[in-house]
Amino acid sequence: MRALNHAIDTARRAAASFHPHSVTPLARGHYRRELAATLFLPVLLGATEGGLVSVFAKNAFEGAVPMVWLNLAVAALSGAPAFANLTSFIWASLSHGRHKVRFIVGLQLATICFTAMVALAPINSIGLVMVMVGFIGSRICWSGAITLRSTIWRANYGRSERARIAGNLATIQSMLMAGTALVIGVFLDLHEHAFRVLFPIAAVSGLIGTSIYRQVRVRGHRALRQAELEGEIADRPTLNPLSIIRLLRTDRRYERFLACQYVFGIGNMMMMAPLVIILREQFGYGNLEGIVITSVIPLIIMPMTIGLWARLMSRTHIIQFRAVHSWYFVFVELLLLVAVLFGQVWLLWIAALFKGVAMGGGNLAWNLGHHDFATKAQASQYMGAHVTLTGMRGLIAPFLGVAIFEAFENISPGSGGWVFAVCMVITAIGATGFVVMGRRLDRSDDPIHPTTRAAG
Repeated sequence: MRALNHAIDTARRAAASFHPHSVTPLARGHYRRELAATLFLPVLLGATEGGLVSVFAKNAFEGAVPMVWLNLAVAALSGAPAFANLTSFIWASLSHGRHKVRFIVGLQLATICFTAMVALAPINSIGLVMVMVGFIGSRICWSGAITLRSTIWRANYGRSERARIAGNLATIQSMLMAGTALVIGVFLDLHEHAFRVLFPIAAVSGLIGTSIYRQVRVRGHRALRQAELEGEIADRPTLNPLSIIRLLRTDRRYERFLACQYVFGIGNMMMMAPLVIILREQFGYGNLEGIVITSVIPLIIMPMTIGLWARLMSRTHIIQFRAVHSWYFVFVELLLLVAVLFGQVWLLWIAALFKGVAMGGGNLAWNLGHHDFATKAQASQYMGAHVTLTGMRGLIAPFLGVAIFEAFENISPGSGGWVFAVCMVITAIGATGFVVMGRRLDRSDDPIHPTTRAAG
């Protein structure tokens, strides 16, 4: 009985931590509106999640288009959430000095239109192109929303509670995305044309979320816009992605951090497209099993660990955080390697579980890590540099993963699983870089970047 009461109390406290009254009064109104919007927008995002759409394309168009083109499409779709970020500097530049919430709402509406378009795709080569345009277009628009959302979070929430609030929103988003992916997987296996109804439904949910999000306010918005307009021209985001070189030359620590992040991310992003192909071609999995392994399980597990990762992030610099967190992805790739080479199907499910653990920390680090380097006025610019380099990884890594997979298969059929060994080595090199940087940071007198201290 005591154990039951303890469990009930724990569940009650966990639920209460999501309530707007759990945050400071100054942040409460902003959080309440974002929380309401987060009850609907994740359904839209769940329908465009990289794992889901790549599994959907692999199964829906198998036999309708040449295998080589289909596998390249799988690589493109799995990497779309990442390489769409190459447009981040375009969004940062176009939104500079403008109303942030209105700009994000416009991007959300464009995301909705691209997602709904997929429902019209025929099952042939033209349809595959439509699917790619729809999903990649939706991720490009959403990348702009993510870039600007970071600035809004910086303005509305203090550093001491920013990670927890981001964690709360990410938890709800992750659970709803997982539920959406599961429902889509079930119905796609029941009827191959179910996507013609499912994606419009997701678009309608996104429209409801967007109508709520447009009520979000930004604390000190007028002053923020004025600061952007009056700032040094050299510090303003431009349409030229090469402007990140200028930014990184002024902050060498951030440059080294992003270099480690780049290597780490290459290895991490390489694994998804080969995994989707292997699940279908080697294990014979359909939509449901493939979506559950690539999307549902990681998305369900992710929020269960966000609280733990948020506590670690709140008391460490992002470099020290990554020095611990990144090794979880190395372990995931080791599990996939063993599972595929030795035909241990159960390890695929364990790998999906640990991927969710890793994603919990990755979500926080990806959205908030740059704040340990940037001032308030530079937040969009730093985030823009970060997501642009993420986009470059996303443009390279999935195709590299498929190319290595095909190379192993050409050498010896059935040996494509060795691609995960390559992923593991590359990811481990990046993780080691974080460890080295973290040790240097431990020995310095500046555990948190001075600009971050000054900006709050």
